[in-house]
Amino acid sequence: MSNALPPLHEGHAPITLQQLFREALYAFEEWDSEVTEPIVTFEARIVPISVVFEAMRECTDIVPNNIVSAVTERLTKPWEGEGPLDTMTFSTAARVMGVLVRKRLLAVNNGISVAAIAADAHTPERPDR
Repeated sequence: MSNALPPLHEGHAPITLQQLFREALYAFEEWDSEVTEPIVTFEARIVPISVVFEAMRECTDIVPNNIVSAVTERLTKPWEGEGPLDTMTFSTAARVMGVLVRKRLLAVNNGISVAAIAADAHTPERPDR
């Protein structure tokens, strides 16, 4: 699925990928109590937000201030970077958001794998003998 997104070039993301990151962040903000992970679309393809965050894990571009605020307000501990907040990279933001997505999925699913539930639903019941 990650090959559906444009690749980084020497640590830099194309503007389309940066914009998709912003859309994924907004989708995360609007994520209520749904079981499934939010999605965004890129070139008519449906992409889970975790895939977008994963694609940006190695991006060295600096995050715009409005995205820094959107990411840091979700942290349970204060942001402590090596420099001022405006030097957060997309890599850092993507890693934070990736962890938040995984935590949310665990909380929503109460630690139960949705795939396991689906597999159990398709397993034929055996009568007790």
